[in-house]
Amino acid sequence: MKSSFLIVHLIANFVFAQNQYPVDTLLHSPKINFLEKVAILPISGWQRLSYNSSLLSCQFHPSCSNYGGQAISNHGIFHGLAITADRIIRCNPFALDYHYDMNGKFHFPDHRLIDPLQFTTTKNATNKSPLLAAGLSIVFPGTGRMYAGRFLDGIMGMWMITISGVAAYSSFKENKTMKGNLFSIMTLIFYTGEIYGAYRTAKYYQNSSYISDLN
Repeated sequence: MKSSFLIVHLIANFVFAQNQYPVDTLLHSPKINFLEKVAILPISGWQRLSYNSSLLSCQFHPSCSNYGGQAISNHGIFHGLAITADRIIRCNPFALDYHYDMNGKFHFPDHRLIDPLQFTTTKNATNKSPLLAAGLSIVFPGTGRMYAGRFLDGIMGMWMITISGVAAYSSFKENKTMKGNLFSIMTLIFYTGEIYGAYRTAKYYQNSSYISDLN
């Protein structure tokens, strides 16, 4: 029943959205296809909560929800969801320390961590192999990030995949098929995000040379 209510709520967001929140513009954009809009729907629903509660404010700029909307819009549903999952995994209590390590910039006046969608393609400083990092995370999620130097992000990725996977298994065991399917999809998204994140960590996060069009 709760799952059905959530789906109806998301559809209502799509039908009645009036560009009140940033990703609402994507839901009405003719450049975004139907499947991409379906993927953006949960983000639209989340913004109706996060933009009305300081407790849910994101530490990054752009926020994870806006970052996810941009990712899906720019890269399509599959690649975009992987990019979004990677960001969600990185949005953890250790992000500030990693940001300092990279000499990252801060967005004023709210002092959020600037984390743009687009990076330069400069060679990393430690010669970590992006392909090896991705391969490690395929075999054992989280280990690719650890290899690339972000041990705590690897732990977070491992934890999120485990939690959603256990939730999916428990739901199917209780014959809650719809709930199980939703958690299974979530697990798959986090898994692909972990692989992408491991690759990206090894390729880009070994230096502080990145660009932003958000300043």
